[in-house]
Amino acid sequence: MKKTLRLRSSLVEYLEGSLFIAPWFIGFLVFMAFPIGYSLFMSFQKVTITATKTTTQYVGLTHYRYILFENGSILYNDLLPFLRQALFMIPIIVLFALLIAIILNQKFAGRTFFRAIFFLPVILSTGEVVKEFLTQGEGDLAFMSKYNISGIIKANLSATWSGPLVGILDSFVLILWYSGVQILIFLGGRQTISNSAYEAARIDGAGPWETFWKITLPAMTPFIFLNLIYTVVDLFTFPTNPILQRVRDSEYGQYSALIWLYFLIISFFLAIIFIVFSRATKSQRQSD
Repeated sequence: MKKTLRLRSSLVEYLEGSLFIAPWFIGFLVFMAFPIGYSLFMSFQKVTITATKTTTQYVGLTHYRYILFENGSILYNDLLPFLRQALFMIPIIVLFALLIAIILNQKFAGRTFFRAIFFLPVILSTGEVVKEFLTQGEGDLAFMSKYNISGIIKANLSATWSGPLVGILDSFVLILWYSGVQILIFLGGRQTISNSAYEAARIDGAGPWETFWKITLPAMTPFIFLNLIYTVVDLFTFPTNPILQRVRDSEYGQYSALIWLYFLIISFFLAIIFIVFSRATKSQRQSD
C-alpha cells in the first residue's frame, strides 16, 4: 500500500513538473529547435526565391567547400582579425568588470548612483547606437593621440597584432560601456562571500592584496567562468562583427552554412573556457 502511494505521489510530481515545463518546451520546439534544424537543412541546399515560391536543390557540402577553400575572404579575411581582437577584448572586459565590481561593493556615498551609471548603458544602448558612435569616431581615449600610443604599438608589434589592439584602444570607452552585465554578476558574486572570512584574514594579519588572492579571487572563480561565457557570446554578436554583415549579404544556403561554421567557432571558444575552468577548479580543490 505504501509503495503504491509513493508511486502515485511520484507520478503526480512528475506530471506537475511536466505541466509547468510544457509551455517552455513547446516554445523551444516551435521557435528554436525547428529554425535551428531548418537552417542546417538549408546549408546543404541551393535556395531559389521567386515571387510565388521558394525552391531548394540539394548541393551537399558545396557551400561549406566554397566558404572554407574557394573564397577565403568570406571567412578568413574578416574573421581572423576579429578573432585576434577578441583575444584582447575578452580579458579586458572581464578584468575591468571585476575591478569595478570590487570597488562598487565598498561602502561610500553615492554607491547606488554609481552602480546605476555603470549599468544604465546596457539598457539605453542598442546596436545602431553603438555603430553610430563608432562611425562618428567616438569612444576613443584622449591620451592615445596625445602620447602617440598607436604609433608606439605599431612600431613594436607586427601588423597582425597591432591592428586589432589599436582598434580596441580606439573604441575602448565603448567596449567598457558593454561591461554592465558582467559588473552586475560580479557584484552578486562578491556579496556571496561572508564578511567573517575577511575579518578572520585581517585578524591573521593578511593585507588587502593577500585577501584578494586568497579569498576574493577563489570565491569569484564560478562568476568569472559565467562572465567569460557571457562575454564570448555577447562579443560574437557585437554590432561591429564583420561576419554578421557577411551573413546578411549571402545567399540563403550559403548564409546557413556560414552561420553553422560560425557556431562551431563560438563553440570552440566556449570549449576552451570550459576546459580552463575545469582545470582551475580541480587544482583549487586539490590545494584545499
